[in-house]
Amino acid sequence: MQEYLLEFEQVYYTYSGAQQSALNGLNLKVPLGKRCALIGQNGCGKTTLFLLANGLYKPDSGVVRWRGEALNYHRNYLGKLRQQVGLIFQDPEQQLVASTVEEDISYGLCNLDLPVAEIQARVEQVLLEFGLTALAERPVHHLSLGQKKRVSIADVMVLNPELLLLDEPTAYLDVKHTRNLIKTLQRIHRNGTTLMMATHDLDLVYRWADWVFVMDKGNLILEGEPQDVFNQRSLLEELELGVPLIYEMLFDGLAGEDEGVKERVRQRILKLFHDFAS
Repeated sequence: MQEYLLEFEQVYYTYSGAQQSALNGLNLKVPLGKRCALIGQNGCGKTTLFLLANGLYKPDSGVVRWRGEALNYHRNYLGKLRQQVGLIFQDPEQQLVASTVEEDISYGLCNLDLPVAEIQARVEQVLLEFGLTALAERPVHHLSLGQKKRVSIADVMVLNPELLLLDEPTAYLDVKHTRNLIKTLQRIHRNGTTLMMATHDLDLVYRWADWVFVMDKGNLILEGEPQDVFNQRSLLEELELGVPLIYEMLFDGLAGEDEGVKERVRQRILKLFHDFAS
């Protein structure tokens, strides 16, 4: 039986002064152990969902649940929640708060009143795991964008969250840094952390995710495994999202063939591609 870490039940949220709701009766469940992708047009509610999941925002109505229990918004509870539900913003500058890489990674642990020896051990381990040991004393404002993104993830992972939320983590990264970031996320997932990534990169979604959520106008429209979701090409095009490049090539390249033949060929090629990419 599938277990869920995070649940949204009939959740509404409207920003002050806005004419429309950012979330409009959202029902969504994040399954334990998955690599989830969240896709949709700008303004569909992806970032708002993350901010409510982390307790930074409180819904106007409806319920957000963590491990089956409704969130409460007392300070002590939220502090513990944010250790379990890590949030990575699109712009790492929103998260980097200290002078050096090492100080930035230790910042969250220092706020937990842990023994100094434990803080040092955990920071050293994360520096090693994220390939940041050589940069430990470097000022954060001297880092490249790719390095800043890596530090922002390390800042959160040092707290050992069960769920990691990433808002457009590959935005503005070149191919090299994108590949390195995805390798980092694969390792984090293998170590037992559930991942949920908001992104516009449908090719990345198809290669990386094993569960996909499609949002539009503050609501969940579609969810499922990547192959099942991207087979709904007409719906995705209606939402102005499109499909991954491999789907475009397969749909267009098999034009004129018998429908049964086309479908068998597509599914076989897509399965091989997804298995290889995974």
